[in-house]
Amino acid sequence: MPLIETITLPAFIIWNIVTFFLYGVDKFNAMNNRWRIPNKSLLLCAFFFGGIGAFLGMRIFRHKTQTKEFVTLVPIGAVVSLLLGYYFIGL
Repeated sequence: MPLIETITLPAFIIWNIVTFFLYGVDKFNAMNNRWRIPNKSLLLCAFFFGGIGAFLGMRIFRHKTQTKEFVTLVPIGAVVSLLLGYYFIGL
């Protein structure tokens, strides 16, 4: 396995895990009236290789499922992540 694939695959997995937990933290904070993660940050995480984690975070934590932009953009981010992952990593 070439060096770039060796480095990129773990980074891809870690970033999706981080994005997943960001959605969980934001849901927890929303339920407890605490400081929230800006929507722009959550969406950027979804589009920069974190779409799978964002999609799973939305579904598992039931977070942002009523917001039109998230319902539309996060699945697109997941597809983009999968396509870029396939292109760069060969998933």
